[in-house]
Amino acid sequence: MGQRVGVENSIAAAEAIKMANVDVVAAYPITPQTHIVEHLAELVADGKLDAEFIPVESEHSAMSVCCGSSAAGARTFTCTSSQGLALMNEIVFIAASLRLPIVMILANRSLSGPLSIWNDHTDVMSVRDCGWIQVFADNGQELFDHVFFAYRVAEDPAVSLPVIINIDGFIVTHVIEAIEYWSEEQVKKYLPDFKPVNVLNPDKPITMGAFALPGIFTEAKKNQDEAILASRPHIMKAWGEMEKVVGRKYEPVETYKLEGADTAFLTMGSFSETASIAIDRLREQGKPVGQIKLRLWRPFPFDEIRAATKGIKNLIVIDRAISYGGPGGPVASEIRAALYQEKNMPAIANFLCGFAGRDVTADDFLAMYGKTEELVKGRRPIREEDYIFYGVRE
Repeated sequence: MGQRVGVENSIAAAEAIKMANVDVVAAYPITPQTHIVEHLAELVADGKLDAEFIPVESEHSAMSVCCGSSAAGARTFTCTSSQGLALMNEIVFIAASLRLPIVMILANRSLSGPLSIWNDHTDVMSVRDCGWIQVFADNGQELFDHVFFAYRVAEDPAVSLPVIINIDGFIVTHVIEAIEYWSEEQVKKYLPDFKPVNVLNPDKPITMGAFALPGIFTEAKKNQDEAILASRPHIMKAWGEMEKVVGRKYEPVETYKLEGADTAFLTMGSFSETASIAIDRLREQGKPVGQIKLRLWRPFPFDEIRAATKGIKNLIVIDRAISYGGPGGPVASEIRAALYQEKNMPAIANFLCGFAGRDVTADDFLAMYGKTEELVKGRRPIREEDYIFYGVRE
């Protein structure tokens, strides 16, 4: 077992990046990811991390630098949030298309407007289809562990794709938790040295991301899709190896008290832990309720979602973003698509809540359960357009 330290989660993340022995950090400060970048700058300035820290003038430049450094064969890291992600959006798509194994921590925060610095999932949903592997960490320990996981997967020669680690801004980034640090031996055992697949070299010139005529563009996109789908076994292997090294088990979809449940909450991110408290209370009342936690966002875990929802009659999907003019939240849309042709597909109640950091307590999850019971007992089935903005003031 590694050393257990009481530390702010952002500082722990920066320490994990140092332990991963990155070569280049290119980032621009934006709330609430700033503490990660600040601490990395301190580590480099104090000689504790032998890396190039490049203080760029914008997030667009940050991701551009990351593409250049990764293409040159450097283990590369960046970090952003919200409007910063929106500004680097153009290059985010390019990084995945070029198969560059960059790791980015995304401190999830509302996209404007109105301006907000607090947490929800509108930023990550804006890059849902960017081609990066994406995972959600619920707390500081999961964030720390997934720094090593992200590099292990991204740099696997059979994968060679960038990875986003999503964490809830402030709720996770600025909280002090007891984090079990990995030992140097554990890091060396788990994370191999970076051996890039495609490298820019003046002695052997190659072209990356050149202009594509219509005659080859579709084929390039099909290859990119096949690459991220083919990353699944390597993601599973990386989680399996992590369990062997540090004893913590992660899965694409994780469940809590799902045995005998006919209703389940489906959550992503830090809300999962709060929902678990509500489920404990409901179980004490004799209610057959469980929980499904979605950790792997891309590639989407269709088989695991279908397996987890077997026997579930009512599925309460929590979304922290909205698809304007569509059927509620993006997570609910994905779940409906995954279960559409399943026999005995559960009724899906979609609650939109927690926007811009608004508190959602265990009592709120109890209220959502009660509202779902009312909907189910209604005279018609729950329809796709029956999404609910929970907690809206009258």
